[in-house]
Amino acid sequence: MGDAVSEDAATHIRQTVDTLYRSESRRVLATLIRLLGDFDLAEEALHDAFAAAVEQWPRDGVPANPRAWLVSTGRFKAIDAIRRRARFDASLVKLADHIESVATASEVSEDGGLGDDRLRLIFTCCHPALKPEAQMALTLREVCGLTTEEIARAFLSPAPTVAQRIVRAKNKIRDARIPYRVPERAELPERLDSVLHVVYLVFNEGYYASSGEALTRHDLSQEAIRLGRLLVELLPEPEAIALLALMLLHESRRPTRTTPGGELVLLGEQDRSQWNQDYITEGAALVKRALSSRRVGPYALQAAIAALHAEAPCADDTDWDEIVGIYDVLLRAEPSPVVALNRAAAIAVRDGPQAGLALIDAILEGGELADYHLAHAARADLCRRLGRTTEARDAYRRALALARQEPERRFLDRRLSELDG
Repeated sequence: MGDAVSEDAATHIRQTVDTLYRSESRRVLATLIRLLGDFDLAEEALHDAFAAAVEQWPRDGVPANPRAWLVSTGRFKAIDAIRRRARFDASLVKLADHIESVATASEVSEDGGLGDDRLRLIFTCCHPALKPEAQMALTLREVCGLTTEEIARAFLSPAPTVAQRIVRAKNKIRDARIPYRVPERAELPERLDSVLHVVYLVFNEGYYASSGEALTRHDLSQEAIRLGRLLVELLPEPEAIALLALMLLHESRRPTRTTPGGELVLLGEQDRSQWNQDYITEGAALVKRALSSRRVGPYALQAAIAALHAEAPCADDTDWDEIVGIYDVLLRAEPSPVVALNRAAAIAVRDGPQAGLALIDAILEGGELADYHLAHAARADLCRRLGRTTEARDAYRRALALARQEPERRFLDRRLSELDG
């Protein structure tokens, strides 16, 4: 009977360790990276610490502060490993001495706010010295805990390519001595922009996949929202709040963006009763919070537009005057041809296809969106509505040649067939 109880207890402990790994491993890793000063050493220490927990906790019981125990154990395991290697490489003795001199895990306090190790880790992974694709891969690997294979699947890249990207990023951090810290207040706005940009890139790849069979990749956009929540929790700056709002409002529409068969459904034709009302309520509240700061940035403006779409009971009730007005402000704040294209599409709804087409033609003449399939698709749609069939057909063909996303390609092909028919 005693053995059965013991076995049940051991099973319960293993389940506790599994739960802790899911909830705490990224926080433990972030602290180990700070204490050990090396990504790979910290990852090895993390796994050693959890392996030790599986072995020791059934015998000794779960410690009062499991995270502190895991950090402390991981740190000592790393020191032991370095000292073993130091027998063959004398230069490692100093490294082991240095790590041993760092405060023990029991003395590592949760100093919160700008001192949080997870925040340090995000800023390190998103350092401007790294290329954007390396920032994304490293953030997903180290902050979110995705495997190399999961990241590769998400971005339709070969796993060895992603692995090399991560290795090069870690080497760059080490060789360039990129500091593992949150930027000073003076540099925070510029550096935060880089972090928010990476989070939004991850979200967009999940919400609007750049290529492949599926329009969306739910797991990737969920990781971005998780990152967004973490940023708001650790650093509640207006633009971080606004980005979380923007992601939630977009994500609220996910269930209706495609048919069960995977075909694209345009915004005006989506079943709004199926939108996620919890996300809309939370997102709209966050928009108000961001706007109330009076430090209104591009993410807050985009989130305000998304809120107007999300809160309209039906497509006909959308406040297009307000949306165009916000796009006017956004275009001044962040001049870009894509923002100009979105503004033109809004004007086409408010003022008619001719007004929108004139703006889109001017944008295309500028040349920056010559290879952007959505610009040609927008032009094709307006030409179709104006009865300019030949121009519509040419624009649809151009969009189809540039599109890499299968549901979009099928949608454009259908539109083209309707014109040909």
